[in-house]
Amino acid sequence: MMKEISLHILDAAENSLRAGAHLISILVWVDEKNDRLTTIITDDGVGMIEEVLLRVTDPFFTTRTTRGVGLGIPFFRYATEIAGGSFSICSEPGKGTKVEAFFSLSHIDRMPLGDINSTIETLILCHPDKDFFYTYRYNESSFELDTRSFRSILLDIPLYEPEISTFIKEYLRENKSEIDGDATI
Repeated sequence: MMKEISLHILDAAENSLRAGAHLISILVWVDEKNDRLTTIITDDGVGMIEEVLLRVTDPFFTTRTTRGVGLGIPFFRYATEIAGGSFSICSEPGKGTKVEAFFSLSHIDRMPLGDINSTIETLILCHPDKDFFYTYRYNESSFELDTRSFRSILLDIPLYEPEISTFIKEYLRENKSEIDGDATI
């Protein structure tokens, strides 16, 4: 089982990429006032038919042919539920999928958020032909990273170029630090 929420986000985003998504939106919102940690991953992939959607949280079901189990989504759901939260997934063929996980922020069994910056950086650098729209919100403050904006400025310079990847890493670190003061979540 994954030990950090950021790894569940990475797994869900990788599922989106396998489903042909070109744009993945990721929201992480720490809301101390309402004792809630929200994660929402939305994609424009192929979506799922109803029969698959009904079984996607079953650990003994997978659409992959390389193995007979699919544990990522079931473990994500379990992690939210044992921490006093809730999990939902909705999808429509040809329109994409949305995964929402809500955690009770103060629940003793809530796993830590983990290194969300590295998760976002990994997704961007390992999938240079895909776009990501990331929003990190801490209480009422937030920042965004949109690879489409970067591409419009950089033109033909790939995001994995050393100077650009270093900039992305620092952009994530500085903005998250400014928003949450390096809080342990």
